[in-house]
Amino acid sequence: MASIFSRIVAGEIPCYKVAEDERFFAFLDINPLQEGHTLVIPKCEVDYIFDLEDELLADLHVFAKRVAKGIKQATGCKRVGMTVMGMEVPHAHIHLIPMHKETDMLFSNPKKELTPAEFSTICEAIKSAIDGE
Repeated sequence: MASIFSRIVAGEIPCYKVAEDERFFAFLDINPLQEGHTLVIPKCEVDYIFDLEDELLADLHVFAKRVAKGIKQATGCKRVGMTVMGMEVPHAHIHLIPMHKETDMLFSNPKKELTPAEFSTICEAIKSAIDGE
């Protein structure tokens, strides 16, 4: 059975897509720690990030860097933190989280509740920042 992320890539489940190329996909986390919290995934379904082929793993990080620059510009955060947890969905993924302080990345923090309009606004801002590189 396809992971929820593979189903998002296939268009079976809607998402707030911020970037995509032939191998990678980035979309807003629907349970964000911060406004602009984004997930970056390879389109191929591999459970554990360190099982990715070396070139794909390296290219995933380069793609994530491009997305992180867009997040930073769109949100005005001090930094974009990156973490790989990989336990909640069996599909390799990177969390990119806008930060003003280190505690902004604590997964024990309450999740932000955004309206569809707020998700759309931040999604468009990130996409515009990425496209304007």
